[in-house]
Amino acid sequence: MQEGWKIYKLGELMTLITDYHANGAYKKLKANVTLKDTKDYAAMIRSTNFEKNDFNDLKYIDEHAFHFLAKSKVNTGDVLMNKIANPGTVYFMPEMGIPISLGMNLFLLRFEETRVKPYYLYKYLKANQSYVKSFSGGSVTRTITKDAVKNLEIKLPSLKEQNAIASILSALDHKIELNKQMNKTLEEMALALYKHWFVDFGPFKSSLEGGTGDDDCELVDSVWGQLPKGWEVKTLDNWIDLNPRLSLPKGSLSTFVEMKALPVQAMSVSAIAKKEFKGGTKFQNGDTLFARITPCLENGKTAFVDFLEEKEIAFGSTEYLVMRAKKNVSKYWTYCIARDHNFRKFSRSTMVGTSGRQRVQKDPLLSYELAQPNATIFKDFTEKVEPWFHQIRMNTIETQTLTKLGDTLLPQLISGTISVKEALKQVHQV
Repeated sequence: MQEGWKIYKLGELMTLITDYHANGAYKKLKANVTLKDTKDYAAMIRSTNFEKNDFNDLKYIDEHAFHFLAKSKVNTGDVLMNKIANPGTVYFMPEMGIPISLGMNLFLLRFEETRVKPYYLYKYLKANQSYVKSFSGGSVTRTITKDAVKNLEIKLPSLKEQNAIASILSALDHKIELNKQMNKTLEEMALALYKHWFVDFGPFKSSLEGGTGDDDCELVDSVWGQLPKGWEVKTLDNWIDLNPRLSLPKGSLSTFVEMKALPVQAMSVSAIAKKEFKGGTKFQNGDTLFARITPCLENGKTAFVDFLEEKEIAFGSTEYLVMRAKKNVSKYWTYCIARDHNFRKFSRSTMVGTSGRQRVQKDPLLSYELAQPNATIFKDFTEKVEPWFHQIRMNTIETQTLTKLGDTLLPQLISGTISVKEALKQVHQV
């Protein structure tokens, strides 16, 4: 152990708060409310909010319930720990802007900041999951006890060194989060432009009709409703191929993407592997991967393929469909279609199968009707959004590099096997 490092039991450094009060209040609430304006309300935080990185889906509670829950109030910078589902998993509480109470099946670990840096302890606990062996309970429901948490022995450097280590790790995490937020914004821009052009027809109707086009733009009546002049309604099979034919030799070592690697709220795949090809859905760069099975479709699993070498063929699960743009059709438009609310709703209507294992059917899916623009409009759309898609890929590559570096440095820093100075050298090389 490094000089100046000491061994403590976690209980010596913190106050542990249980979800007892949250349990009681949760049962007493007749219903939760979803609010646009939450300034007069509070909410319960749950492990699913962290796992999905979605803090909009909160369980809102009223003022009376929050007073009941006051003993389990969560502050920014607190460390939370799962008791039952994935017991021992830890989360770091972000700034929420409204009062937050501890949800069910969570411990709150509030550290004494004069002795320990909470973010350092959060990273320490995240990297050292050996205390899982202290869990009790059966194989179906595993539970971590308060005593197991309090008796966990940890090695701590001085507070000054904790701050230095936490600064390195939090800087990496901050940059990764910035990249994710930038990617989210860029994708939202692309989807907004798609909707403006191909759903609302904004550039193709005159300003007198509420559009952004000139007075020469015109909407005309059709059996499908009003469409830009020159556009016609056609089925999806005129624009895309589903699961196009590609060839991979049996037994070849190829890039593999499993279903769980498909993102829910973003387009980039980051978890890829090499695997011997024995069968599966095949794809190339520019394709869109669209989950066809419940609940993956409902959860939003969709991806744009931009991570392969030129002409490389990869493969993956047969439970997602490959959507490929035909000649003169924008591949970026194809991805936006896969994210379109109306298309996803239609896709769900084509599902057949037993409860819980329903799948989208290819032929009904291809019967989806859309208004077809000319090839020039697809070209213009590609020119607009391609730089955004490219930047998303660059951000994803950087995030992968930073994540790998953080995963390498974390155990070395918290064990004292690498100095802060040595770690900073590696960070500056990225």
